[in-house]
Amino acid sequence: MEDRDDDINELAVLKGAVENTNEAFVTIDRKQKVLFFNKAAEKIFGYSREEVLGRDLDVIMSPDCSRDHHRAVARYIETGVPRRIGHHTEIMAIRKSGETFPADISFSISRVDGMLYFTAIVRDLTETKALQERINRSERLAALGQVVAEISHEIKNPLMMIGGFARQLVKENRDDKSLAKLNIIAKEVQRLESLLKEMRELYLPRALERKPFEINILLKQVQDFIQEDCKKRSIGLEFKTDREELFVEGDRARLEQVLLNLAKNALEAMEEGGKISFASGLKQGVAEISIIDEGIGISEEDQGKIFSPFFTTKKQGTGLGLSICKRIIEDHPGSSLSFTSEKGKGTTFVIAMPVSRPEKAHDD
Repeated sequence: MEDRDDDINELAVLKGAVENTNEAFVTIDRKQKVLFFNKAAEKIFGYSREEVLGRDLDVIMSPDCSRDHHRAVARYIETGVPRRIGHHTEIMAIRKSGETFPADISFSISRVDGMLYFTAIVRDLTETKALQERINRSERLAALGQVVAEISHEIKNPLMMIGGFARQLVKENRDDKSLAKLNIIAKEVQRLESLLKEMRELYLPRALERKPFEINILLKQVQDFIQEDCKKRSIGLEFKTDREELFVEGDRARLEQVLLNLAKNALEAMEEGGKISFASGLKQGVAEISIIDEGIGISEEDQGKIFSPFFTTKKQGTGLGLSICKRIIEDHPGSSLSFTSEKGKGTTFVIAMPVSRPEKAHDD
């Protein structure tokens, strides 16, 4: 009797461990009927246990995965030779919502009372892949930063000399044709100097000086900076917030740089007047700062490229502004920069940042 109680306790412990693990455990019989579907499986695949248990495994699989799985099970039953058993395989799985996601899957087989049971252990790799991409991106940026530093060092001084001599000759020259050429040289040198500066900004980022501050005050200051330009272009300004004070923790000067860049982009996108709205609010414990314009919008074709370095739709521009903005925001832990846009109707950029308690801000 005691041995039986020990077996029952051991089974309960094992079942509890498997039930509460982070990996999805899905067990089927030789007819592909689902017999076990733990909590992690519900979370990863988006199906409730009631929707899956007793049904064919196909209910949670993509057609390609289902076909491969049926073949693998049939082959093992026929030959008794495992091919994927004990090995990890990376696949693209599918959730109930239709969203695909990368997953690591491994299989095990058990035989109980002469019956075969197959268990798949599935791990969602979405966060792992995202983290790896961030690491790869950081490594690429570090390598590019070294190249940019060396190029900037070699180009900066000769460029300054060319620009200086060109501006000096502009003052001394009276020939119209020569003046026109010298002005072009001076203008292009200035453009190249700006490009070098922005490249250093993107690939050689400064350390952030993070402190708590009130974001609404900064938003109003940025509005003040662009107010005159808005008047000249017959563009209205609006400020909206759902709270009087909203504290975030970040590098205020760098965030001002981002907001000014986004505001100027909004101005340039509004060729025929309209309104620019600055908004702030709290959503699920996260501060959201928005700049909304009624401009020409961004085509679907271009939307996937706008954060790419050197991509621009402007006649004049380096295409680094939005790349720098995204880099600055993502350097703030837990923060993101995103946008929505519709061609001909305008664009909304949203900065999401963790909230900082005002008491902390007053303590500084």
